[in-house]
Amino acid sequence: MKVEETYLEGCFVITPKVFKDDRGYFLETFNEQVFSKETGIRTHFVQDNLSKSSKGVLRGLHFQEGEAAQAKLVQVIKGKVLDVCVDLRKDSLTFGKHFSITLDGLNKVQLYVPRGFAHGFIVLEDNSIFSYKCDNFYDKNSESGIIFNDKTLNIDWNFPEEKIIVSEKDKNLETFENLFR
Repeated sequence: MKVEETYLEGCFVITPKVFKDDRGYFLETFNEQVFSKETGIRTHFVQDNLSKSSKGVLRGLHFQEGEAAQAKLVQVIKGKVLDVCVDLRKDSLTFGKHFSITLDGLNKVQLYVPRGFAHGFIVLEDNSIFSYKCDNFYDKNSESGIIFNDKTLNIDWNFPEEKIIVSEKDKNLETFENLFR
């Protein structure tokens, strides 16, 4: 397993070792001991989520506040997405900065998104299956989000905005400025 910290402190790109042969492949998607040794982070995941989406679907930018904040380990099982996380930690040197990476079912690369971050992704291939582990349970009363096309964050989703499919809930999310300034 190869672990690389992004320019956002505590946010890691993880490339697992994939063992392939003529039968298919095998990989270890998570090992708490290895993860802790490589990142210095002790985590305990308590919830796994899975979504299947069509090309152009954008989910995010979501986060949970306070005691319900979640760290996530995200990956694509099938298909391809552009994954984005935003540092919302006010005391961080990278507050308001974002990181994006293409994740797909072929390269098996994962992204660890720490607590205090917003997260979202846009689907680049039909019938993509996205999986994520969370270190805290979902709490509807603590959920929040930032509109995907926020002018302050200026995220390049690498997709024509007029073709992006967003839920009604996500269309009504707040701006970064309204939430954090």
